[in-house]
Amino acid sequence: MSNELKRTYVPFKDWKEKSKQTEYTEKTPLLAADGTLLAKGWARKNVFEYNRDYVKKGIISRKEWDFYTIFDDEMQILVSFANINIGGYVAAKLVNLKTGEVICDSVQYFIGANKHVSHSKPDAPSRFCDKIGKTEFDFDTKENERTLSYKGAYKGKPVDVFARMEIPEGLESITTVFPFDEDKHKYFMTTKQLCMPCEGRFVFGDYVYEFSKDKSFCSLDWGRVNTPHEMVWYWGSGSQYITDADGNKHLFGFEITWAIGNESNATETCLFYDGKVHKIGAVDVKKFPKGRFLEPWEFISEDGRFNMTMVPTLDNHSDVDFKVGRMNCHQVYGIWNGFVLLDDGTRLEIKDLFTFCEYVENRW
Repeated sequence: MSNELKRTYVPFKDWKEKSKQTEYTEKTPLLAADGTLLAKGWARKNVFEYNRDYVKKGIISRKEWDFYTIFDDEMQILVSFANINIGGYVAAKLVNLKTGEVICDSVQYFIGANKHVSHSKPDAPSRFCDKIGKTEFDFDTKENERTLSYKGAYKGKPVDVFARMEIPEGLESITTVFPFDEDKHKYFMTTKQLCMPCEGRFVFGDYVYEFSKDKSFCSLDWGRVNTPHEMVWYWGSGSQYITDADGNKHLFGFEITWAIGNESNATETCLFYDGKVHKIGAVDVKKFPKGRFLEPWEFISEDGRFNMTMVPTLDNHSDVDFKVGRMNCHQVYGIWNGFVLLDDGTRLEIKDLFTFCEYVENRW
């Protein structure tokens, strides 16, 4: 597969006008009863009402996931649930971000579209608790706290994961809905919630890894999509504490995703500062890193408000080929430095933020 699959790279200097950003603030149906997409844009809270029975389905076109990423400067923990219409999985994974070693990759699969369905809401109190085979999990969101619990197995050894994260008061998220021009029933809706300080443990047999909220953050990627068979995307996000000139500590984060569907009504790009969203325009890399993923990535936005460079430390590459489907992912971690501009023009210097940007070629 190649980058030309769905997208042609457009350098920043060729952007002739800023992206339109259609914001939704009231509850809005996502789909008509026949599966036609009704909403196209973004929101600070997920106000799009999703009815999975309205989705016009191909064999695996309807996909739903709750995907939690926790990491510090040493380890990445993934706890996830997915339903792709014919079945799905729940999983917990531990990866060493210094060496790329997969320490644990516990997965429990299931068959069937409706037996295990996440009813959770991405950025509001809810609970999704279920058992699949011998694996039990509990994703519980309250007003100011979210907890994750996973009990399964890997290579004959028990796996026990527990994480507790803070939800700062008034924490906003970003939800975007992208259409696909070739089909009025196809869409991509995700909610990304970042800046959640996190603590907990990952136990695999006798191996125990503990993480603390002074340097660990959790992000939620919640998706409800109906997609074409082939897609390409970039996705980067990060959270950290930054200190202002008066010595006060603030929570900062960013979300940058692009190349998915038609972005004429919104881009999945924003800054987070003390829990509030600061919307920015389209983001891109100045030079596409194909085949050079461990060289520096230079990012810039069309409005000049996101100027960052990532110096990679690890290409967490995976290439899963199911013959009828494939995901080739370069999830590149590194050190980010640069500056961003808030809505009021305040300039924030971002120093030594450790996080990722991934490039994915996808057929599923």
